[in-house]
Order: sequence, then C-alpha cells, then structure tokens
Amino acid sequence: MATAREKPDRTRLIGGPGLLLVWLYGVMVVGAVSRSAYQIATEFDRAPLAYTLSALAGVVYGFITYTLVRGGETARRAALVCCAAELVGVLTVGTWTLVDPSAFPDATVWSDYGMGYLFIPVLLPLTAVYWLRRARPRPSAA
Repeated sequence: MATAREKPDRTRLIGGPGLLLVWLYGVMVVGAVSRSAYQIATEFDRAPLAYTLSALAGVVYGFITYTLVRGGETARRAALVCCAAELVGVLTVGTWTLVDPSAFPDATVWSDYGMGYLFIPVLLPLTAVYWLRRARPRPSAA
C-alpha cells in the first residue's frame, strides 16, 4: 500500500549518446539565436528571410533540447517530430540556397546544408532521429 504520490515514469533520453545530443543542440541554440538576434536587430532589411529562418532554427533547436532533457514518451515523440521537421527544413533551405543563391543574400544556419556550421545542422537531426527511435520503450514481458 503506497501512500506517496507516484511520479510519472519518464524514460531518460539523455543517457549515453543522448547527453552529447543535448550538448550539441544547446550549442546550436546559442549559435542560431544569438546570430539571428544580432542580425535581425542590426541589418534585418538586408536579408529578412535568411535571418528569420535562422531564428526559427534556433527555436526548433531549443524545443528539441528541452524535450530531450525533459524525457518521457511524449517528449520523445515531440522531439522525433521536431527533428524530422528540422531535417526537412535543412534539406529544403539547403537545396534552395544551391538552386537560387540570390534568394539568400546572407547565409542562414541551414544554408548549403549547414556548411557554415560544419554540416552539423544536417547531421544532427539524422543522429537524433536514430537515437530517439532506439530510445523508445520496449514492451515488457508481463
């Protein structure tokens, strides 16, 4: 007979390689948000689309970081959806910057598939999706 209130079971997503993902996403949050905030504040009229997309990337990175730290099945699913959306964004913007470079007078985080960030923006969601799929709870043998 348990009298203490039970906490919901939250599967840790930041054990092992997940901790490296949190660290990398945290670095990307700082990089994308600080860069875009400065560019939006000082030269927004130069490349509004690029700077807005970089800010959006920073928000996505922040949400993924939060869900990884929070843990649990709902957070894992939310992170998986966001990582898939991030990958679509990186591939779309990366291709767009190669096909029509004039559309982006200045680079975004996702330009050229993240070349300015050592291709981390394209490798990170691929790695995260792999990790999150492996981290899903296994059905227990009752």
